[in-house]
Amino acid sequence: MSVHDETTRDLRNLARWRQTARVLVEALPFILAYDNKTIVVKYGGHAMHDGVPTEFAQDVVLMKQTGINPVVVKS
Repeated sequence: MSVHDETTRDLRNLARWRQTARVLVEALPFILAYDNKTIVVKYGGHAMHDGVPTEFAQDVVLMKQTGINPVVVKS
């Protein structure tokens, strides 16, 4: 692997970390506002198609990990 390839890989990793940090900073006020609260999440329609169920499940897990208690209802 050349130095150029390593530098490019490092820059891509840095960009991913920066994006993750940006999302977390934007989400923090909501995480704090809904800490230990129960949230009802409707699951249906478009969310049930293609690759969306995996993304939906990941989002529900993230809510639980941040202290939110999600309750999923199917429509």
